[in-house]
Amino acid sequence: MEKTDVLISGLGPVGAVLAIYLGRLGIDVIAIDRDTTVYPMPRAAHLDHETMRLLHLAGGADAVLRASQPLSAYEFRNADGALLMGFRPGEASPATGFPQSSMFHQPTLEYALRARLSELPSVSARTGHALTGYTAGEDGVRAEIAGPDGDYSVEAKYLVGCDGGQSLVRRIAGIALDDMGFDEPWLVIDARLKTAERLTTIGLQHCDPRRPVTSMPMGPGRHRWEFMLRPGETAEEVVSDDFIDGLLAPFIDPASVEVERRAVYRFHAVFAKAWRKGRVLLAGDAAHQMPPFLGQGLCSGTRDAANLAWKLAAVIEGRAGEALLDSYQTEREPHVRAITEMAVFMGKVVCTQNDDEAVLRDRDMLAKPEPERFSVMPEALGLASGIRGGDTLAGSIFPEPWMRNGDGRKRLDDEVGPSPFIVLRDAGSESAAGFRGLGCFVVEPDFPLVDEETRLKSMLEDHEAILVRPDRYVFGRGPAAALLASWRHYLQSGAVVD
Repeated sequence: MEKTDVLISGLGPVGAVLAIYLGRLGIDVIAIDRDTTVYPMPRAAHLDHETMRLLHLAGGADAVLRASQPLSAYEFRNADGALLMGFRPGEASPATGFPQSSMFHQPTLEYALRARLSELPSVSARTGHALTGYTAGEDGVRAEIAGPDGDYSVEAKYLVGCDGGQSLVRRIAGIALDDMGFDEPWLVIDARLKTAERLTTIGLQHCDPRRPVTSMPMGPGRHRWEFMLRPGETAEEVVSDDFIDGLLAPFIDPASVEVERRAVYRFHAVFAKAWRKGRVLLAGDAAHQMPPFLGQGLCSGTRDAANLAWKLAAVIEGRAGEALLDSYQTEREPHVRAITEMAVFMGKVVCTQNDDEAVLRDRDMLAKPEPERFSVMPEALGLASGIRGGDTLAGSIFPEPWMRNGDGRKRLDDEVGPSPFIVLRDAGSESAAGFRGLGCFVVEPDFPLVDEETRLKSMLEDHEAILVRPDRYVFGRGPAAALLASWRHYLQSGAVVD
């Protein structure tokens, strides 16, 4: 019988990021995956700037940036090519410095994350090991695992299911799904370009009722097409070479691409009704699934890991009460639901296969002036709970300052890691020791920040301090002693008292 603090089932990007955060916080982790190697084909394709920052904390952003390209626009056009709606991402986010919207190669990310896992002494990452069952009690979970050398058991304080849409962890826990009523079959084709580094930097939704199609640039040298299946078409039929050549022909010479992956997926929107059941928790696709039209599936799972990791660490180390874990779903679900509802709306625009309905759709959308139909990509949503009220900055992404590092500079995130931090305006604050005792990194006035004279001082204004959560949302501003008291209460209860 092995023992560990946290057992993670599933070592895709979400499980790997969660394990890395926990390992960086000194928590003992066993992370398992039934597959022996990284899945070689891309699945997720898009990352926003906030997710890139969170991946930087996990050690994966540099590799992703080398294998990604910014998305210059995202357009929805009807059968005649008229613009129904669209978004124009910015070059780089002023909050994080990362591109607003990047198309990337998922295997590259996964290899980078696994390399980082191997550097963490408190994490045991095991491939070719599959969860077969578990029993959960008040004090922990006993899990049964099939490994390449035989079956064995693990006793963990907590079990986290990062094991995808068909999650065994969720099914054994008896957690039901809430279906949002969107379920459509699509053929996904990932291709390597033989003759060019890229076709375009524009993501395009062809809203043609005869056959809705998605055309999306991936990392350099790759492209993805997605074709909605028509009534009567079967998965076996549409994955044949001849059928795929016929689908690709209107967009590109099929001979100029090498098809790397062909698979039929059902694009749907579902939520687990509970993301925590005692000592068992869910994250990523095990907790929620959304259609891909907003490219936020992996982004949402990464935010789950950033929200959950530090809470598990604080509870395990005795700095927080069990009730803090209940705030995980309370804080994350409204955020994910809002994104999913937008993705479902986009999906309904794209998936119209009735000619008359398409005519009405086009008429209503084209009636708006083009500036209203084509706008700047909306900013990522903030946090609505788990923050102090009465402060306009609370719940927003904290703009990351840089710090001096010899003759150069580095990100403050590199120094802080996946921990909370407090920025103090004045030296000698009596609250500094209290924050350190709660695992917070303290940024005092003499800390070697590069741009403390610009964004940071303007954010402090007349406030004594800013407290930033480990997921990089602002908890609140105000007197340091008041922030300390509110943070302590939040850690014990999962609720915030202003």
